[in-house]
Amino acid sequence: MGFNVHHSLYNSKLEVIDANYNLCLKLNLEMRKGKNMENRSFSEVVSEIIASIDELVSLSRNSESEKEMFIELALVLERIPPVFCDLRDDYKVMDTPLIRKAVESLEKEIVRAKCLIKVRNEKRRHVEAIAHDLGRSLGLVLFATVEVSTQFKMKIGELHKELMNMKFNESCSPTSTLTSTWTSTSSRTTEFVCDLRVEEIEEERISINVCDIALHLKYGNDDEFKLAVVGLKELMQSKNVDDGWLNEEGIVSILLKRLGSNKSVDQSIIIQVLRYLVWNSPASKEMMADMGPLSTLVKSLAGEEEERREAVGLLLDLCDLVNVRRRLGRVQGCIVMLVAILKGDDPIASYDARKLLDVLSGNTQNVLYMAEADYFRPMVQLLKEGSDMNKILMATGLSRMVQTEQSRASLGEEGAIEPVVQMFRTEKLEAKLSALNALHSLSGLKENVQRLINSGIVNSLLQLLFSVTSVLMTLREPAAAILARIAESELILVNHDMALQMLSLLNLSSPVIQNYLLQALNSIAAHPSGLEVRKKMVDSGAIQLLCPFLMENNTKIKNGALKLLYSLSKDAPEELEESHISVILSIISSTNCESERVFAVGILSNVPATQKKITDMLRKANLVPILISIMNTGLANSDISTSFLSESVAALLVRFTNPFDRKLQLHSAEQGVIPLLVKLLSSASTIAQKNAATSLAQLSQNSLSLSKAKSSRWLCVPPSKDSLCEVHGRQCFTKSTFCLVKANAIPPMIQILEGGERDVDEAVLGALTTLLEDEICDNGSKYLVKMSGVQGFLKALGSCHIGAQQKALWILERIFRIEEHRIKYGETTWSVLVDLAHKGDSSLKPAIAKLLVRLELFQFQD
Repeated sequence: MGFNVHHSLYNSKLEVIDANYNLCLKLNLEMRKGKNMENRSFSEVVSEIIASIDELVSLSRNSESEKEMFIELALVLERIPPVFCDLRDDYKVMDTPLIRKAVESLEKEIVRAKCLIKVRNEKRRHVEAIAHDLGRSLGLVLFATVEVSTQFKMKIGELHKELMNMKFNESCSPTSTLTSTWTSTSSRTTEFVCDLRVEEIEEERISINVCDIALHLKYGNDDEFKLAVVGLKELMQSKNVDDGWLNEEGIVSILLKRLGSNKSVDQSIIIQVLRYLVWNSPASKEMMADMGPLSTLVKSLAGEEEERREAVGLLLDLCDLVNVRRRLGRVQGCIVMLVAILKGDDPIASYDARKLLDVLSGNTQNVLYMAEADYFRPMVQLLKEGSDMNKILMATGLSRMVQTEQSRASLGEEGAIEPVVQMFRTEKLEAKLSALNALHSLSGLKENVQRLINSGIVNSLLQLLFSVTSVLMTLREPAAAILARIAESELILVNHDMALQMLSLLNLSSPVIQNYLLQALNSIAAHPSGLEVRKKMVDSGAIQLLCPFLMENNTKIKNGALKLLYSLSKDAPEELEESHISVILSIISSTNCESERVFAVGILSNVPATQKKITDMLRKANLVPILISIMNTGLANSDISTSFLSESVAALLVRFTNPFDRKLQLHSAEQGVIPLLVKLLSSASTIAQKNAATSLAQLSQNSLSLSKAKSSRWLCVPPSKDSLCEVHGRQCFTKSTFCLVKANAIPPMIQILEGGERDVDEAVLGALTTLLEDEICDNGSKYLVKMSGVQGFLKALGSCHIGAQQKALWILERIFRIEEHRIKYGETTWSVLVDLAHKGDSSLKPAIAKLLVRLELFQFQD
C-alpha cells in the first residue's frame, strides 16, 4: 500500500513547489506595482479582472498539452468579460462591500489559475480544479448580487453552472508523480492538485507507510504529525484507505483530539482532512455526528480565518445527517458564531454560514436562537409561510426577546410586521394574543409605528377596546399598550376621531387600560400640529371628564390626567373653573409627587392673569412661597424637565407682579419673589427668561414712585451710603422699592442681550427702559454705560423683532444725550445704524434718523 520515503526529500520538494507557486503570485503582483489594492475604485477592480480573464483565455487557448480541455475551458471563460462590463458600468448600484469582497475573491482565483497554467501542469484533474474553483468564485459573486440585479444574476448564474459541471473523460494516475497540496478557496472542497511538475526538480515518487501514518498521528511530534496528515491526504485521494482501518486506528478521534489540543499545528489542515474523510468514508462521517465531535468543531468557528472557513464547510457537509441537524443547534455558541460569520468580512465563510443556518432553520428552536443572535430572516419566513403553530411560536418568541433599537429596525425592514398583523386578524385567540404581544415589542421603534399605521391596524385595536366579549377581554390590555405607542407618531392625527373614542373609553376601562389611554391621549395632545384635535377634545368635555381623575389614588393615572389637563388648558384656559383650581391648589400644597406638582403648576400658569378672582384664590392659598420653595429645592427626578418647571413658575409670577396692584407686588416681594426672578434670568429656557424679565419690568415701573415715598417718610434720617441708589438717587431696597439695581438684575439682563438668543431681547429691554425715565435719565444712562450695556443694545438692533429694535433705539437715543457717550460709542453706532436703515423695517427710519442727528453724523465723515 505504501513506499518508504525520505522526509528531507519530501520537504525539499514541497519547499521548491511552494517557492515556484509563490513566484507566480509575486510576478502577478509586480504587474500591479504602485497600486494600493484598497485604494482602487470598483471600476478599476472590475477592469483588471476583465483584463486578467482575457489573459487566462489566451493562456488556455495556447496550452501545448490537453488542448481540447483548455479550449473548452476558454470557450466558457471568454463569455465572462461582457457580463463584467455590465457590472462595471452599473458601479453606482453594484459597488457594495459584499459585492466588492466577492469580486476581489474572484480576482485572486484568476491569479491562481494563471499561475498553475504557467507551471505547465495541464492534467485532467488540474483543469477541472481550475474550472470548479473559478465557478465557485463566480458563485460568490452571484450570491453577493442576488438582491441587486436580476439580469446580472441570470447571466452569471449560467456561467457558474457551466464551470461547476465541467468534467473531462481522460484519467490521470494517482501515484505517477509528486502530489502537492493546493488548497481551493472554496469552503465546500479541498482539492489536491495531482501531477504538479516543476522542470527544475527531478521527479521522485513519494509516499508513506500506512502504519507510520497511524503512529505519527497518535504519538508523533508536531513535524511528524504534519507529515502524517499530508500522507493521510494522499492515501485518501488515491482511495487506498478503507473504513475498517480508519475505525480500527481511531483516526477520526485522534484528529478531533489534536484539533482541540494542539494549536501549534495548523488547525485548518486537520479540518481539511476531516472533510476528506466525510466525503469518502460514511462511517467516519457518522462518527462526527455525535455531540462531542460537533462541540469540538464548533469551537473552531472562533478560530483564525482559514480554520473558521473550513469548520463552517465541514459542518455544512455533515448537515445532511438528520442527527447533526438535530444536535448542532444545541451546541453552545454554535448559532451565535454562525451568525457572526454570516455578517463577517469573509465572503466564502459567510456564504456557507448562510447555507448552514438555512439548513438549521428547519428546527423552530434554532430559528429562535438565530433571532436572539440578531439574524431574523428565518423567523420572518416562518411568520409569513409557517404553520399556524409555528407562527404562534415565532410571535411568542419575538415578544419575549430582549430587543434593541437595531433589532427592532431589522425586524421591521425584514418585513415582520405585516404577517404579525395578519395573525392578529385571525379568529384564534392564542394567535391574536401572541401577535399583540409581538407588535407591542416591535412598536418601540418610530419606523415600525409608521408601518403599523400603514397596515390599518389602528381601527381594529379600537374596536377590540370597545368589545364586551369575555373571550376577548384578555386582549384589551396589550391592544391599549400598542395604541399608546402608535399615538406617539404624528401620523395618528389623520384620524381625528381616535382621540374622542379613547376619551369615551376612559370611564369604562380598568386602571391598566386607563393608564395606556391617558398615555396615548397625552401623546396626541402634545403633537405640534394637534391643535384641531385638542379643540375637539375640549369641545367634547374632556376637561370636565378629566377632573375626577385628579383625585385618583393611582399615581400613574392621576399624573396622566394632570399632564393631559395641562395640554388642553393651554388652548382653552377659560374651561377651568374655580372648583378645578381648588383641586389643583390642593395637589400643589399636599402631594409628594414631583411630576404631579409640576403639571399642576403648569395648569395654573395657563390661566390668564386678567382673572382677578383666580389671583385672589392663589394668594389666599399662599402660592408664592410654595413656588419659591419648589424652585429652591429643585427636582430630584431627572425624568421631569427643570426648564418646564421654570417656565411654569415664571409665567405664574407675571400674575403676582401686576404693576397696577402695588399691594400684590409688595406681598410678592416680601415673600422673596425678586431674587427668584433674577435667578430665572439665567434659566436655560428662553420662555422662563422672558417671563422673568417681564415680571421685573412690571415691578420696576413702580420703583421711582416708591423710592420717593420712602424718602419723604425718612427726611429726618440721612440715608446710608449702601441704601442710596445711583439711578434713583434715593434710598432703594429690593423688597420695598423693587429696585433692579439693588436686586443685581442688570448684569444678567445685559448678558442676555450680548448672547446669541434674540427672543428675550424685547422683554429685557422693556425692563431696562424703566431706568431711563425722564427724571432719572442721566443717572440711568451713566449706569447702563458703566455696566457695559451699549454693545448689547447694538446687538439687539439685529433682532428680527421690531419691538426689540424700537426699544433698543429708544434706549440708545437717551444714552447719547450725554456727549461723553457720543464720543466714545458714536462711530461704532453710526455704522450699525446705517446698515439698519438700509436693511431694516421702514417703520424704524424715523427713530434711526433721530438718533443719527443726535450723534451729529458729520463728525464721523471724512
